[in-house]
Amino acid sequence: MPSAIAIGRELWGMLGRTDTGSTVNARVRKAAAPPLLAALLASIAPMVLTSPVAAQTSAPAGVSFALPAQPLPAAIDAFSRQTGWQIGYSSSLAAGVMARPVTGTMTPSQALDTLLAGTGVTYRLTGPSTATLVAAPAPAPQDGAAVLPPVTISAAGQWEVSRTTITPEEIERKNPQDIRDVFKGEPGIRVGSSIPMSQKVYVNGVEETNLAVSIDGSRQNNKVFHHNGTTLLDPAFLKVVRVDAGVAPADAGPGALAGAIAYETKDARDLLAGDGVGAFLKSTFNTNGPSLVTSAAGYGRQQGVEGLAYLTFGKGGEYADGDGHHVAGTRTDLISGLGKVAMETRGGHRLQLSHERVHDDAARPYRANIGFISGRPGWEPRVRDYSMDRQNTVLTYTDTQPTALWNPKLVLAYGRTHIETPIYLRPAAGSSTSGSYPGNGKTTSFNGKAENVFDVGFGTVTAGADFYRDEATYNDPTFAAGERATNAGLYAQARLAPIERLRLSFGLRGDRQLFRGTTGEDWDNAGVSRNISGEFDLLPGHLIAKAGYSHSWGGIPLAENFILNTAWRYGGGPRPVSSDNVTAGLEARYQGFSVEGRLFRTKLDDARAARFAVTSGTLTHDVRSEGYEIGAGYAWPDSFVRAKFADIDVTIDGKPVDSDIGTYLATPVGKALTLTGGHTIQRWNLTVGADLEYVWDYDKLQAGQQSLDGYTVVNLFVEHRIPQYSDLALRLDVRNLFDATYADRATYGQEFDTVTPLYQPGRAFLISASATF
Repeated sequence: MPSAIAIGRELWGMLGRTDTGSTVNARVRKAAAPPLLAALLASIAPMVLTSPVAAQTSAPAGVSFALPAQPLPAAIDAFSRQTGWQIGYSSSLAAGVMARPVTGTMTPSQALDTLLAGTGVTYRLTGPSTATLVAAPAPAPQDGAAVLPPVTISAAGQWEVSRTTITPEEIERKNPQDIRDVFKGEPGIRVGSSIPMSQKVYVNGVEETNLAVSIDGSRQNNKVFHHNGTTLLDPAFLKVVRVDAGVAPADAGPGALAGAIAYETKDARDLLAGDGVGAFLKSTFNTNGPSLVTSAAGYGRQQGVEGLAYLTFGKGGEYADGDGHHVAGTRTDLISGLGKVAMETRGGHRLQLSHERVHDDAARPYRANIGFISGRPGWEPRVRDYSMDRQNTVLTYTDTQPTALWNPKLVLAYGRTHIETPIYLRPAAGSSTSGSYPGNGKTTSFNGKAENVFDVGFGTVTAGADFYRDEATYNDPTFAAGERATNAGLYAQARLAPIERLRLSFGLRGDRQLFRGTTGEDWDNAGVSRNISGEFDLLPGHLIAKAGYSHSWGGIPLAENFILNTAWRYGGGPRPVSSDNVTAGLEARYQGFSVEGRLFRTKLDDARAARFAVTSGTLTHDVRSEGYEIGAGYAWPDSFVRAKFADIDVTIDGKPVDSDIGTYLATPVGKALTLTGGHTIQRWNLTVGADLEYVWDYDKLQAGQQSLDGYTVVNLFVEHRIPQYSDLALRLDVRNLFDATYADRATYGQEFDTVTPLYQPGRAFLISASATF
């Protein structure tokens, strides 16, 4: 391992060089920015940029290469730096793929052929020095018809058998306004509530605090208040999202009881192909409110130094549901920001620091995830002020020029979520005026990991260690309480192709946790997690069989901040939660067609569900989620269509789940169908698309509860790009075309006749304009 002194010397030497005669080590060099834009970037990006080269230097006809075998994304990055080529690709296509070594003097196209040989990935030239990676086609049929790159139902090329990847291209196509839009088209992933600050994600019906959730590699510990969401995130910053439903690998992190969700945000490399500076501006006006959300970014790269500053600001009024009724407490008042700086030496040592923050400050429903509860005291307001603030800081080290035995990643991170809201008191006798005082809940997580990926010739082995120190606290002028959990883990995950048609992924992790309760008592627990999954080509290139199993140990989860009680009776201590997951399925592909189906089952045992009552600090439940998901799609050069159907049944302690008992555990789901399609007219730079969601009625509920209404929602969009004007894009979205009145299936309280749920917005027109400079 290179010493810190050697890395420091290389960084210092890099900063001191002018390299006026160096070869171009960028994919594509942007033109120099106008002086005003450069000055603006300098004022918002925490770095100093030297003057960028005004024009791209052409790569020589013959280039000397010495690229080792390494993961495909790292190999493409190294290839692009050396040749100046711009290579576009889907992260799902490249994930888990090892590139071949490239040694000798050859043209860039010859080097790219060598790098991709035998990987199942090829490329399509889109210009003299630009290309797009695509899945290698199966042998051409006898009639000579071309095999088109498919739109897959789940991520291709990844050995985690139940993984869904929301790619950068999908995120851009969806034009998401909140996290619910990000997962649109995935019926097995539900997002409850219509307000971003109270949205919760459910995977196969299981709430996200039972999954290993990370942002840029930083563990999230956001169980603050059951009427709020657990991961308030600005979708404008997102580059890719990966969801492992149920079976998750050991390197996904601790606590992957029902899977994992990994959010990854953009950095300067995603917005600039080479050295230079740039800027991005996007505004979206929503007629249902109305509201205006504007995002602006400035970014730059120069000789291994990178910086990015991204800011989103949104303001607007309360929206109306499908019946035209204004939904109280739904106005837009959001500000969020993302900043990143990175330094990379010529030897490939890359150090990146990022800070992301999102702040929501508006009057929300008195229970922020509920429209209204009948029978509440008259002195309780219909809305109250909420301030929700989430921050995430991550320091990451990677080596962009790894060898077979040296491909490290080090992460050190700190995350915090804070909520402040007034606590209202019962009025004194003879008075109708209620007093109040501020209640504060805060969760924090200090966490990190150190891992290395070893290339063993027929696959990789990832081995590492991680830790976290999570804290949950509540305080107000009358009361204070807190819990804490500290965990250390060791893990290894192998991803191997022992024979040509078989791909295996299996891993093991061990965790030891020290839990401290509100009373100051400590409990020490340890457990082992294991997983195995695989894919087998029944018909190479056409039919794949998949299966997987995992047992996960999650320790003792922290309780929600706003119910912490110093009078809890822990007795012998809370029981650690554990889970078992199993999945099996088939995937078929042929000439642009893809069909997939899978069965799954998740079992959580002793899942903590603490309540404020003195005897409820150690309350647990057993959760079961089982069902199936099927999908089909077809893609041709400029178009695609896709359909997915899921049927999910969830129980708690053997009884049908309800959203109250299921707080932080699970929610009713049932049956849902999604249809998605799009078409691009290349000569007009015009793209049109539509999606439909159909959710069935659901009546598998407990006695006395009302059935959940189904709904149908249709969305449309049209987008026109004008490349000659700073890549200007004009877009019109029509959301909820038929003005349906509905609440998302995962929204709290729909089974109770005393609850008016938070309805989704009625018909809305979104007018967006974006430009890249």
